[in-house]
Amino acid sequence: MSQPGTQHYIELSFEINSSLHELYIALLIGEGIESFQEEDDKLMAYLPETEWTKERMEAIGSLLMERFGTIPPYTATVMADRNWNAEWEANLQPIEISDRLLIVQKNKEITSKPGQIVIEINPKMSFGTGYHATTRLMLRQMEALDLIDKKIIDIGTGTGVLAIAARKLGNNRSILAFDNNSWSVENAIENIKDNDAEDITIKLLDAEEDLVLNLKEGYDLILANINKNVIDRILPVIRKHTPMAPVLLSGILVYDEPWLKKLLKRLNYEIVNTIYEDEWLSSFIRPYPH
Repeated sequence: MSQPGTQHYIELSFEINSSLHELYIALLIGEGIESFQEEDDKLMAYLPETEWTKERMEAIGSLLMERFGTIPPYTATVMADRNWNAEWEANLQPIEISDRLLIVQKNKEITSKPGQIVIEINPKMSFGTGYHATTRLMLRQMEALDLIDKKIIDIGTGTGVLAIAARKLGNNRSILAFDNNSWSVENAIENIKDNDAEDITIKLLDAEEDLVLNLKEGYDLILANINKNVIDRILPVIRKHTPMAPVLLSGILVYDEPWLKKLLKRLNYEIVNTIYEDEWLSSFIRPYPH
């Protein structure tokens, strides 16, 4: 079996204007594709060869047709076996979330501002490291929240960066962070240890199948940086089983904000704050009083 980051990939090469790159990237991330390269009027997207199925091809085609009314010309090419993560990691730069928060790659020398909280991430993937807008949005929202004495659950934790940030931003209760990807879980455990972030439990769980059982533990804040489709399915479950818990969510395109507002109205949530970056948004929501 290939080691994580070393396997055959499919390159999807789209001939599109560079002004559309960010939108296409946002849409394709929603379909589970997380690696990209941009060159003028060409966008390359990469996914493991094993994931390039007929169903995936049809799903991407339907998505693009729905958004643009057409499917742009693209080619699908098998790429030679190579260590994609090593190549990606070699070019990472520190990400300043704010004057208060800085994310850096593990073991890289940096100079932080006085009093700035530094989170070291050993990035085994590009998503959930601070190198994507949705993670940055979540972190900026978290900075504005009072996290002390809040019992937190982090759904789809990825690298564990949100759970680590919660601890470093003053949270003093137990945190449960989970993901359905074993590679993510291993990476999150490593990152939590490297950042001396105590009392964070990392589990390999499914956001939908295992959610109800874990919500019964009771939480004061729910973090969900996932995607529209999953949010659509789990938010009603969250509302039912933790009816008073506020939710901080991201992974939603700005174009889907009307959909989100309708969903929240139906579930009787109010929007406390929404912020934006590129094609993405993050909303902090809470239940209306009974």
